[in-house]
Amino acid sequence: MTQLLTKIDVPADVPSAQQGRYEQNFQTMTKGTGNLMLFAGDQKVEHLNDDFFGNLSSGEAIHADDAGPEHLFRIACDGIVGCYATQFGLIARYGRDYASVPYLVKLNSKSHLIKTSQRDPRSLSWVSVDDAVTLREAGLNIVGVGYTVYLGSEYESEQMRDAAQTCMHAHRNGLVSVLWIYPRGTAVAEEQDPHLIAGATGLGAVLGADFCKVNYPKPKEGTPAEAFKEAVQAAGRTRVITAGGSSTDERKFLQTLHDQINISGAHGSATGRNIHQKSLPQAVRMTNAISAITYGGRAVDEAMAVYEGKEQFSL
Repeated sequence: MTQLLTKIDVPADVPSAQQGRYEQNFQTMTKGTGNLMLFAGDQKVEHLNDDFFGNLSSGEAIHADDAGPEHLFRIACDGIVGCYATQFGLIARYGRDYASVPYLVKLNSKSHLIKTSQRDPRSLSWVSVDDAVTLREAGLNIVGVGYTVYLGSEYESEQMRDAAQTCMHAHRNGLVSVLWIYPRGTAVAEEQDPHLIAGATGLGAVLGADFCKVNYPKPKEGTPAEAFKEAVQAAGRTRVITAGGSSTDERKFLQTLHDQINISGAHGSATGRNIHQKSLPQAVRMTNAISAITYGGRAVDEAMAVYEGKEQFSL
């Protein structure tokens, strides 16, 4: 079982009046473990409807439950998640019907239509931290905010500036900050180079993030889990989580997650497609299986038993 946190490292830019709120939000997201199971639902913009309707690359059909956005809110409500991350508009539209869900507001997004061959990636803020706070004032459980930075893009400087401001303003309001940092652009030869991924997590630390989400590296030699240690070390007190990626075999996914946490030293994952492209019952069981590893320290076989409905996992 993962050791429960007795003391949270509160950043110095969290005002004393907001320290209790920050600690509560951190504990809510991490279930008192320091690890994070982030349910990612920002793909409605990032990948448009490609992730929610049609067939996967394997030929398997995305489940019909995933055709409407409320499917993700139902998963977040019924499953075990640290927080559900999506855009402001969806939270405003559906959040009151699922008020028990801890929400992370994604402040910027872009679609996948404009390729790097046309222009380096640029993702600007849609809303501010103050806007996210209005949802909290409306009675929703807003625990954090998120922002994407494309390291290596010709627009990286403005995105770094906005990300740093996002982290600072989040802390001033007692919110947890999560940065998505992806090396991407014409200047980037290998987006998943382990050394470059470590540069991304180090950038997350410098920008003031509590958690930094990056892609898992693809080393030319050795195992990804060993190579990923560099990125975890580079982040220092910023906790590293990994992108879940496209849908894959459940056991393979859970084994990779187990290795990321127990070999690399990462603090969890941000998973979307490997959850929501399933039927509601399967998706809920998948959140519980992921949380069994992330929060419960369970082995892969035990997590698979949770996914298959043979065992239960609760907090």
